[in-house]
Amino acid sequence: MAPADDAEGSARSPSASSDASPLADLDVWLLFAVTLVGVGNVSGVSPAFPQVVDVLDISRVQVGWVVTVYSLPGLLSAPLAGIGADRLGRKRVLVPTLFVFGIAGGACALARSFPVLLVLRAVQGFAAAPLVGLAITIIGDRYDGATRAAVVGYNATALNVGTAAFPAVGGMLAAIAWYVPFALPLLALPVGAAVAWKLETPAVDGRSSAEGFRGYLRTVGARLRDRRVFGLLAVNLGIFVLIFGAFLTYVPELVETRFGASSVVSGGVLAAASVSSALVATQIGRLATWIPPRRLIQGSIVIDGVALVLMPLAPGVWGVGMASLFYGVAQGLNQPALQTELSSEASRGVILSLNGTILRLGQAGGPLLMGLALALGGIEAVFYAAGGVALLVGLAALWLLGAA
Repeated sequence: MAPADDAEGSARSPSASSDASPLADLDVWLLFAVTLVGVGNVSGVSPAFPQVVDVLDISRVQVGWVVTVYSLPGLLSAPLAGIGADRLGRKRVLVPTLFVFGIAGGACALARSFPVLLVLRAVQGFAAAPLVGLAITIIGDRYDGATRAAVVGYNATALNVGTAAFPAVGGMLAAIAWYVPFALPLLALPVGAAVAWKLETPAVDGRSSAEGFRGYLRTVGARLRDRRVFGLLAVNLGIFVLIFGAFLTYVPELVETRFGASSVVSGGVLAAASVSSALVATQIGRLATWIPPRRLIQGSIVIDGVALVLMPLAPGVWGVGMASLFYGVAQGLNQPALQTELSSEASRGVILSLNGTILRLGQAGGPLLMGLALALGGIEAVFYAAGGVALLVGLAALWLLGAA
């Protein structure tokens, strides 16, 4: 077994300075696996949402709570995990969260009432919130500069492979029974065992004195007062509202109500975005050498808004799928660019975990906001409202990240 965090090497793994490709490092693939299992618990179950509505006798608006209750606990757990990762060590936080996530998530498949399902989703969400942020934090520990941007891009590709595969797999599993996709988090258990056994993480400053902790909090506070850091987090909140409020929650509803599509087809439409996102993310290291990350972020928001507005105008499922591919290009640009920027300085554990909190705010608030649009104007109104949100987020990105 790898030694404990406080007994491991100094600031960086030797692989960080090696001439070899980072993809030759097994530890990096373990981090990709953490990201992969941590991302499917909205996209993987959303193709089953129409069946959940029927079987559990709930409304189309209520089904958004399956996402919301999964997200809300992360508002607390993500920053706590980030502080723990910065103070105690990355692996000491990562391994327990993987096991709790896998066990609680798998138990959701046993739920046969809506309240029980929501309680189990909340427990699962508490453990899920830090996972991707911790993986990116460890990447930030190990690599610098263009190599870091490239590895973050590869990690985003792993994320998008997951979000491409999970909707398709979830759609097929939902065709068996509505509850089967909820068992997918069991995949986290073997990943957790491999991380516990093999992953080596750089040492952190684990001093626990009150003065050391106060200094740590001052550093974090100073970073959050930085206009650039605040802007990155604020813009990402808007992006997550669009992802979880409009795209993942209501695209299956759109293709079912407008075109009578099955859960398998819904999963394929969602997967289209992840395929294009994964392909674009593999090039983010190269793109970042030519285009500033903030420009990639700002441009991606324009693509977001256009793609979402096109969806209710599509003449068939194929048109929604094409808009989904276009939407995925935006995610392949903005998420690696944002994560690279946020992982570039000290206290990256808590900052990236706060980004996880932002994700959970988007997951929790997005379905509620777009559910209101649904109640007021129908399924088309969801996507037009999302276009309006994208416009506001784009203006915020110009203001907070700079127009010059």
